[in-house]
Amino acid sequence: MTGRGMKNFLVLRLLQAGIVAVVVGALCFVLMRVLPGDAAMRIAAGRYGPDARITDAAAKIRIELGLDRPLAVQFFEWLGSLARFDLGHSLVTGSPVAHELQVQLGASVWLAAAALLLSLLIGPIVGLLGGLKPGGTADRMGLFGAVTFRAVPPFVLGLVLMLVFSRQLGWLPPAGFGSPREILLPALTLALGLAAISSRVTRNAVAAVARAPYFAFARYKGLPEAVVVRRHGLRNAAIPVVSYLGLQAIYLIEGVVVVESLFAYPGIGHALVHAIIERDVPMVQGTALTMGLMFVAIAAAVDLLTYWLDPRMGKNA
Repeated sequence: MTGRGMKNFLVLRLLQAGIVAVVVGALCFVLMRVLPGDAAMRIAAGRYGPDARITDAAAKIRIELGLDRPLAVQFFEWLGSLARFDLGHSLVTGSPVAHELQVQLGASVWLAAAALLLSLLIGPIVGLLGGLKPGGTADRMGLFGAVTFRAVPPFVLGLVLMLVFSRQLGWLPPAGFGSPREILLPALTLALGLAAISSRVTRNAVAAVARAPYFAFARYKGLPEAVVVRRHGLRNAAIPVVSYLGLQAIYLIEGVVVVESLFAYPGIGHALVHAIIERDVPMVQGTALTMGLMFVAIAAAVDLLTYWLDPRMGKNA
């Protein structure tokens, strides 16, 4: 990629990030306002707990937080704070939203990285074995596993893994955070869903490369099969697999919310669920905004890696 191409690429991604920030913030603001029930009552219950004087507490909170002001005023005030990179304070805890997200995002990044690593150890290997011999035993078994694990919802898969490895075998804890043993079950729940599709993408890419003339020519030269696959197969087959990582990010961000809640994992998805229940609008907006910007960043990294793998794309950029 040339210097000018890189500059245009960065400008485009920054523009996308700005659009994501405004759109996500606006959607969260509107959706939180149209939910049934009194937001002040929910915030008061989150702060003080449901008691006999919850109505009085809600009235004070409504005035304190300006919830009785026009919605347009509240929204443009949030946009102004966002332009100053100020996400505000949690309506329940009073802590800065940026500080809360910093702690929760670190836990979620560890979970996402572990899930992605496990999926790369499972999916591409299964796809490689199936793509080298299409229609063979490995290919059919890979297809069966991919259909099974992709069809099962993450919360069902997580419950099954919890039942088998925690309750029946006692190998892994069912919940918690702080050690590799506690992160393995939620990471495996996410990884199996990711590996289900990446294995088929890898399989199709490897099968297409194996039919290519340059791959057959390498075999005719008498090169060992392992050398042929490593030199002429892996890099070319990796291009569609890496491109698919951007789509995997959607599944990963979506699955984090469900899996973290299921395993009581203290990450950004778990925090989002509690923030919605407690009507903590700044936390909901900050969490959703962070997830949206993470997707933009992952998509940008995938594009750069694709340019590196395919020299023709780098030359045209």
